[in-house]
Amino acid sequence: MYTFIISVLLLMMGYAFYGALVNKVFESDPNRKTPCYTSNDGVDYIPMPTWKVFLIQFLNIAGTGPIFGAIQGILFGPSAYIWIVLGCVFGGAVHDYMSGMISIRRNGASLPEIVGDELGVQVRFVMRVLSLILMVLVGAVFVTTPAGLLANICGGSNYFSQSVIWVVIIFTYYILATLLPIDKLIGKIYPVFGVALLIMAVGVGMGIFTQSGSMPEITEAFTNHHPHSTIPLFPGICITIACGAVSGFHATQSPMMARCLKNEKYGRPIFYGAMITEGLVALIWAAAAIKFADSFDVSKFGMGEGATPYEKLWAIMTNGGETGPNPAVLVNTICSSWLGTVGAILAVLGVVAAPITSGDTAFRCARLIAADFMHYKQNKIYKRLILSVPIFVVAGVLMCIDFSILWRYFAWFNQTLSVFTLWAVTIWLVNNCKAHTGLLRYGWLCTLIPACWMTLICTSYIIIAPEGFSLDSTVGVIGGLVLTVAILCVFSYKIIKVTKEN
Repeated sequence: MYTFIISVLLLMMGYAFYGALVNKVFESDPNRKTPCYTSNDGVDYIPMPTWKVFLIQFLNIAGTGPIFGAIQGILFGPSAYIWIVLGCVFGGAVHDYMSGMISIRRNGASLPEIVGDELGVQVRFVMRVLSLILMVLVGAVFVTTPAGLLANICGGSNYFSQSVIWVVIIFTYYILATLLPIDKLIGKIYPVFGVALLIMAVGVGMGIFTQSGSMPEITEAFTNHHPHSTIPLFPGICITIACGAVSGFHATQSPMMARCLKNEKYGRPIFYGAMITEGLVALIWAAAAIKFADSFDVSKFGMGEGATPYEKLWAIMTNGGETGPNPAVLVNTICSSWLGTVGAILAVLGVVAAPITSGDTAFRCARLIAADFMHYKQNKIYKRLILSVPIFVVAGVLMCIDFSILWRYFAWFNQTLSVFTLWAVTIWLVNNCKAHTGLLRYGWLCTLIPACWMTLICTSYIIIAPEGFSLDSTVGVIGGLVLTVAILCVFSYKIIKVTKEN
C-alpha cells in the first residue's frame, strides 16, 4: 500500500515541478495566437473550452490502455508502479506535451510532418505511411473489439446479440465522427465518457483503501513475478504498459487538440496534465487488480491457498487457463464487486466506450494526416469524403482478417513511434534552446534521455520477443545498447554542429 501511495504522490509532484520545468524549456507564449484562431475552418480548427479539450485529449490518449495495460503489467510485479511513474513523468508526459505544443507552433501540423521537418524527407515519408497504417489498424480493431463485447453483454439470441449488428452501428458512428466538425459529435459525447472513466477510476481507487486483500511493496519490484511470460522483466514491463507510461499513439492525437486550444498557457494542463491523469488511472487499476486477486477465492480453478496474487490474477483473467488473458473480465468483476450496480454500468463504459473513443479519433487522425501531406483543405464535406472513403474501405477489408497475429506487433510498433517522436523533438529543442541561458540551454536533455531509453526498449524487445527474432535476453539487451549508442553518436554530432553554429 505504501508503494502505491508514494507513487500517486510522485506523479502529482511530477506535474507540479517537472511539468513546470518542461513548460519553461519550451517557453509557451500566452500572447501568441493559436491555430484555432489563425486557421479557423469550422471543422478541425475550432476554439473549444479548455475543460472540454482536456477531457477529449484524455479520452483520446487513454482508451482502454491505462486499464488493460496496467492490469497485465502488474503481473510482472510492483515494478509496474516504478515504470508508470518514471515513464509518465519523464517520458510520456514530456512526449505528449512537446508533440502537442510543437504542433501548435506549426499551425496544427500532424505528427509525420513534425518528425519529417526535423529528421528529413525520407523519415517523413516513412512516418506518413506507418502512421496511416497504425491509424487504420487501430480504427479497424476498435470496431470489432467493442462490437464483440456488446454482443456478449446483450447475450441470448436477440437482435443485438449479433456482433455484425454492433459492427455496423459502431462503424457508422466512426464515419460521422470522422466527417463532422469536431465540436458537433466528439465535442459533445467525449466529455460524458471522460467523466465516466474518471469516476470509475476514483471509485475503484477508494476500493483500494476499503476492500480486503494485500498489495506487494517495492521490495518485490526487481523480480519478475509474471506466471506465464516468456519475456523478461526488462523490456517486457515497458512494452506491456504503454498508454500508462509512454505511447507513440499519443503523439498522433495531440495535434488534433492543438488545433482547438485557445492559448498556449493551457498546453501544460492539457498535454502534460492529461498524461499524468492517465498515469494515475494506470496506477489505480494496477493496484486494484493485484489487491482484488489477492483476496479472490480461486479454489474453483483448482488452486490452493499457496497461490501467489499474480497466479490468482492470471487465473481470473484466463478463467483458470481455459482462455487467453482477458482484462475486460477483471474490470467488470472488480467494478461489480466493489461499486455495485453503478460500477457495472461504469465497467461497460470503460470496456466498451473507451476503445470506441480511440477508434473514432484514429480514423479522424488518418484523414488529417492524409490531408496534411496532400495539402488538401478539409473545409468542405465532399473534400473530407474524398480522403475518408478509401480509409474506410481499407478498414472494412481489414476487419475481415484475423488480427491475433498482427496485434501482437502493435505494442512494439506503438512504442517505436514514440522513439521517432522523441528524437525529432530533441532536434527541435536543440535548435530552440540556443536562445536560453544557463541550464535551460541544455533543455533538450529532457527528451534526449527518454529517446535513448525508448530506443533501447524497442530494440531489445524485438530481438527477444517470439514475434521478433526470439534471441536470448542478454543478446537483446546488448543489441539494444549497441544500436542506441550508435544513434546517440549520430545525434550528438548534429547537436554539436548546431551548438557551434550559434
